[in-house]
Amino acid sequence: MTTTTTGLGSAADVLAVLRDLPGVDQVGLEARAAALSTRSIKKGAKRTAIDLAISMVDLTTLEGADTPGKVRSLAAKALRPDPSDPTCPQVAAVCVYPDLVATARAALGAAPVGVASVATAFPSGRAPLDVKITDTEYAVAAGASEIDMVIDRGAFLAGDLLKVAEEIVAVRAACERGDGTHAHLKVILETGELATYDAVRRASWLAMLAGADFIKTSTGKVSPAATLPVTLLMLEAVRDYRDATGRQVGVKPAGGIRTTKDAIKYLVTVNETAGLDWMTPTWFRFGASSLLNDLLMQRQKFETGRYSGPDYVTID
Repeated sequence: MTTTTTGLGSAADVLAVLRDLPGVDQVGLEARAAALSTRSIKKGAKRTAIDLAISMVDLTTLEGADTPGKVRSLAAKALRPDPSDPTCPQVAAVCVYPDLVATARAALGAAPVGVASVATAFPSGRAPLDVKITDTEYAVAAGASEIDMVIDRGAFLAGDLLKVAEEIVAVRAACERGDGTHAHLKVILETGELATYDAVRRASWLAMLAGADFIKTSTGKVSPAATLPVTLLMLEAVRDYRDATGRQVGVKPAGGIRTTKDAIKYLVTVNETAGLDWMTPTWFRFGASSLLNDLLMQRQKFETGRYSGPDYVTID
């Protein structure tokens, strides 16, 4: 890699940036995340937060048993999350494997709901680079508006940071379309395998320097997945990166976020850490399909004064 997509310089310059990153104060980070998780919001603001969280969901199915029928059903839910209430916002995107992208795109039609596709040998990332590029190009050609790639954690943990960066640059190039636009690239760090907060900060900056449009915590296939301290750290990284470069990058926690209460904790953390500029689906997403059902039940509670129960929302 001779230059980064942000124009920050050579590979040596990138390594220097990563080397100069300060260490993470683990105690301070976890204390701040714990403090933010205790914040309460007023009832009216909670309703607004629920609608915002719904609009930030990437409705996801990533199972070996996925079928075109299941994807079409998921797309219908994305377009009309609560069939009884047309005022309920649509979700941000439907996320599927590359071979089901065309099905999702056809089911969504011209609706402003994205089609995200995992690629690059998801979830392991263990494949040659040419296979990862082909995987990405296939998904983009089929109609994916977003690509969720996984980094080579083995290379990262072995210290081969340039290999990781070069793969991100190459996949970013594979996201380009013939008309000059590109599918947005969300880079999955798989933070549960990175072991330390210092590694998460370094991986976040590496992904951004290599051209990521979003940085994402997890595949949802490894435990632990998203946590509030890790997401807080990544939000600090995108905030500081924009201050340094002028380029804004999104954040997507994924895996383990199941309740409205959890979602509100994350939204408070976004607002208090990165600020209002990130409080939109353009810059913050939830990778958590089961979360949507709880958000819908809580939303119905505001309308009716009672919980409808899980039987009144569709099962993904």
